[in-house]
Amino acid sequence: MKFNQLVLASSNPGKLREFNALLEPAGIEVIPQSRFSVPDAEEPHATFVENALAKSRHASKCTGLPALADDSGICIRALRGAPGVRSARFAEGNGALNREQQDALNNQKMLQQLADHADRSAHYYCIIVLVLYPDDPEPLIADGAWHGEIISSPRGSNGFGYDPYFLVPDRKQTAAELDPAIKNAISHRGQAMRRLLERLHERE
Repeated sequence: MKFNQLVLASSNPGKLREFNALLEPAGIEVIPQSRFSVPDAEEPHATFVENALAKSRHASKCTGLPALADDSGICIRALRGAPGVRSARFAEGNGALNREQQDALNNQKMLQQLADHADRSAHYYCIIVLVLYPDDPEPLIADGAWHGEIISSPRGSNGFGYDPYFLVPDRKQTAAELDPAIKNAISHRGQAMRRLLERLHERE
């Protein structure tokens, strides 16, 4: 399975940076689907894997390239796994919001719902799907989980989304305080990507 380019089924600049950092050592360039004017795919499903598969097939169909998609989010025990697959749009905004505004609303809603809960344990979950072509019957699938807890005040500026509130206990830092290289090495997305690369090598 040899290729040097693939399209990322996302318009999230943070994800693009992370995937390029993770795949560059393998000689693979990640191109955002926005470069091909590909609209975001629908994500109607209740599970991460179904949404990731739908996004990767959509991007591959629109571009003719191998396509990589992840579906990821934060799952909070006290909220019965929410926001989960709704992490990116946990809070419904009024009108068109940029990513920073949406992140702020999501975090505000999360803290409001956790206000009466002592249990702050949470984990980020990521599932990555790679298809070589739209109807690929053997998609490569890998996942990863990153455990931590939610704090009440944001710390750090290196991350995005829920990162400033996600404390990594053994590091005593939030995901947004970590050096990006360290974050890529230990995060849910980093874990999933390493597993995906292993499976890519197995198919060579």
